[in-house]
Amino acid sequence: MTVPRVRSRVGIYIGMLLALVIFVGPFLYAVLSSFKQPQELNGVVNDFLPQTLYTDNYSNLFESSNFPVYLLNSLVIAVVTTGISLVLAILAGYALARYKFVGNRALLLSIVNMQMFPTVLMAVPLYQILRHLGMLNSQTGLILVNSTMALPFCIWMMRNYFLTVPIEIEEAALIDGCSRFTALWRVALPPALPGAAAAGAFCIVQVWDEFLYANTFIDSDERRTLSVGLNSLIGQYTTDWGQLLAGGVLMTIPVVVIFSFLQRYLTQIAGGGVKG
Repeated sequence: MTVPRVRSRVGIYIGMLLALVIFVGPFLYAVLSSFKQPQELNGVVNDFLPQTLYTDNYSNLFESSNFPVYLLNSLVIAVVTTGISLVLAILAGYALARYKFVGNRALLLSIVNMQMFPTVLMAVPLYQILRHLGMLNSQTGLILVNSTMALPFCIWMMRNYFLTVPIEIEEAALIDGCSRFTALWRVALPPALPGAAAAGAFCIVQVWDEFLYANTFIDSDERRTLSVGLNSLIGQYTTDWGQLLAGGVLMTIPVVVIFSFLQRYLTQIAGGGVKG
């Protein structure tokens, strides 16, 4: 192996190590700190590693707060929002990819441009709409709002992936007697599964971490999501950092599990869904 190649590989390994430290380091520190005692977290003892495996932060989190309720609310909202967004995105993306009509391009651009609006800009109009519909302080209203914010990217992703599927195989299925919906489900959708996985992962992460709308549209504690519930642990004069770190670690685990499950689809993103 030549010297330039060795240097190139060493540089790549160093870059990967730095990226690992930057992205994984904070989460690793949060995991370790969640097992620290209060005096360690308050700066009395400045050790990187916990002196003992202090698990009371996790037990106190479940006993002194509504963390299980927050977790269940977030799961319900994330799953239902992702399901609605994927179904609508698949249908809309397929229509935009296969049907040519006047204003097709303009409609696609208008859908994508909706993603450019800041969430804080839409908070007041959405609040007024939910108030008139009687959906404030309800999971249904929050699901509709989150679906609205996630749909533009999901539609764009699915439309681009459907463009990579040869239309000839769908035409063959239609000739063999398949309906348009059957051709979509059995022929066009399987090759576009990486796009659906990417859209679903984007939707789950966006909904799971969403704070502004959940904090604005939800008033009662029993309907709060994880992000808002954990924020309530921050007091005006004191903060239970142990419970906050434990909640943050537990909040991250479902996302890690989902990405691990979808990894084989997400690795195919570079190979498709790039047509304009």
